[in-house]
Amino acid sequence: MALVVKDLGRSPGTMRTLKEHVPAPSDLGVALIGVEEGSDVELDLRLEAVHEGILVSGTAIVGVTGECGRCLDPLAYDLEVNVQELFFYEGEELSDGEDDEEQRRVEHDLIDLEPVLRDAVVTMLPFQPVCREDCQGLCSECGARLEDEPGHHHEVLDPRWAALADLAKTDRQTD
Repeated sequence: MALVVKDLGRSPGTMRTLKEHVPAPSDLGVALIGVEEGSDVELDLRLEAVHEGILVSGTAIVGVTGECGRCLDPLAYDLEVNVQELFFYEGEELSDGEDDEEQRRVEHDLIDLEPVLRDAVVTMLPFQPVCREDCQGLCSECGARLEDEPGHHHEVLDPRWAALADLAKTDRQTD
């Protein structure tokens, strides 16, 4: 997802807009939810030349797919994320306290949007996606979908109390 920014040069105040559809990169998501590789990413960006580099700001819209973390039903929706990143020119001195590895660079008149898009999208994805807030999920004993079987339950006896339960049964039978 490299963009050529040679036309912006090193002229602060120069700007251009970019409205484009690009294929999604791989690994744009987490375990249960993410963006399918190659799916459509709609970019609406503004690229501005500033003294230190190129400021990229705007939005990206991606199609998110996955499964509910409770009932495993499929999920699909569009997600709009804000993108804002400053790409420093090559040779530009960083101010105190800024780590060089955390800063993006303009390299050979190109900027790479993939890491910026990844940071914006992955941080907006839910850690535990659900189809509905009140989703009941699956039974932990047998895996039955609790939404389909209201009142579903299992009688679970603690094996430590099983001997007492047997004594109570024999007491009832002798009465």
